[in-house]
Amino acid sequence: MPIIQDDEFGKITVRRSAKATQVRLRVAPDGTLRASMPMYAPLFLLKRLLKDSRSQLRDLLEQSNPKNEFKDGQQIGKSHTIIVRTAARFATKVKGQHILVELPSNLTLDDPQVERAVRDSVIAALRVEAKSYLPKRLAYLANQLGFSYEKVRFSHASGRWGSCSSNGTISLNIALMKLPFELIDYVLVHELAHTVQMNHSQDFWALVGQGDPRYSIHRKLLKAEAPSI
Repeated sequence: MPIIQDDEFGKITVRRSAKATQVRLRVAPDGTLRASMPMYAPLFLLKRLLKDSRSQLRDLLEQSNPKNEFKDGQQIGKSHTIIVRTAARFATKVKGQHILVELPSNLTLDDPQVERAVRDSVIAALRVEAKSYLPKRLAYLANQLGFSYEKVRFSHASGRWGSCSSNGTISLNIALMKLPFELIDYVLVHELAHTVQMNHSQDFWALVGQGDPRYSIHRKLLKAEAPSI
């Protein structure tokens, strides 16, 4: 099945069917988006649907992933902490290494409006961490292992930790900053290996093994984590 890459949602698998009468998008079991299309429908119809439905697709992906429960004192990523304070009005913001949540007495962290606002601040904090750490670490590993890539992009709505396009663009989920450093490295090495082998053949895993000799262990550990925020 053909695959297209979206800057925000990452890999989207396209399936054409003689039974399909319109373009539809759904979440596949692996958390990525999957499109079904009529046999001869042009791809621009799918791209137009993506453009017009981004808000709905974000909600769809969020609903398909486990819900996060935020708590006072919770560590976010590598350097941020949620701090809840009592206040007259509700507000949330990222200040330094703190995600400050000001709550009036009639609201709690479980309220939907609060949860959405805190999640937006968490995304902002993780994006700062990701942009600060991941490009430098990716460049270091690429240099050490002899890989090259075109550029790096970031996302948070994808159901994948990372992806690599055929032109060498590596997309990384900012939720990587929730993982232990050794699992972050596994994902980075995995995507770097895809710059040489765009598959999961034995040759691909041999490349991964050169950069991460314990990749089989890290691969299993990663399956217990979810790339959701």
